[in-house]
Amino acid sequence: MNELLIIATPDLMSERQGWLATLSDERRLSAKTVEAYERDSRQFLQFLTRHAGGPAGLADLRDLRTADLRSFLASRRRDGAEARTLGRNLAGLRSFLRYLERKGLVNAAAAGAIRAPKQPKSLPKPLTDRQAIAMIDGEFETHEEPWIAARDLAVFALLYGCGLRISEALGLTARDLPEGARTLRITGKGGKTRLVPLLPAVLEAVRAYQALCPFAPPANEPIFRGARGGILQPAIIQRTMQKMRGALGLPDTATPHALRHSFATHLLAGGGDLRSIQELLGHSSLSTTQVYTGVDSVRLLDVYDRAHPRA
Repeated sequence: MNELLIIATPDLMSERQGWLATLSDERRLSAKTVEAYERDSRQFLQFLTRHAGGPAGLADLRDLRTADLRSFLASRRRDGAEARTLGRNLAGLRSFLRYLERKGLVNAAAAGAIRAPKQPKSLPKPLTDRQAIAMIDGEFETHEEPWIAARDLAVFALLYGCGLRISEALGLTARDLPEGARTLRITGKGGKTRLVPLLPAVLEAVRAYQALCPFAPPANEPIFRGARGGILQPAIIQRTMQKMRGALGLPDTATPHALRHSFATHLLAGGGDLRSIQELLGHSSLSTTQVYTGVDSVRLLDVYDRAHPRA
């Protein structure tokens, strides 16, 4: 805190300490979050001090402009801070300024006028081939009731074998799976329809579930049912996945959606082309598929070198 005594006037230091105490005592934020906000606000006061030529005070915050906050974020970016860190920096400063505004000390409009930096899309890490196959091969019985264990296995098979979203898998009806079906017609986000090959092993898992299921929903209703016969909810599958993580030694990143991600990643690794994978996933743009499968420039150049006639 000695550094802060130099870069902030006593009145501002006192207000800042009061704000941090509020975060911890009243808002019950975690110790790590409070520590991060303390560091972020200290860095901001250091920035103000360099620009003002003396210890930052409440007067500097009263005169704060949007351009000042943008300059601070730009300086943090130059120091190597990523979008996620910059977003937290801005969130902490907004909290501090609003705290001071409620006390009638400053106007927090400048902070509210700045958009948070666009955050990178985060995706679940794909499972390895062995991990994914262990899940759908029934190495672990998810439930003592055979039909429920078969149900869970069928859902996981659809996620990994067909690349379905969990909502798409749980929404399948008997009409979607006629006798001898070799493809699935899936209506995904935005009402976009796509055809997905139905692997024999996946169809076999679904049929095994249907044969054991004690409920017979109408042909136009979802086939996957909960223990009492209601429509199966995604939360049930998510909890089942948590149990499987422990039983099979899978990482915390193993989620139902990670199976769909694994489907795409393993296809690409096996030589599948991005355009086909885009169609199978139901992505509206190729750039989404590129991000989803973790394709980088090195991978694209490798495909180019192997496939282009003039390469």
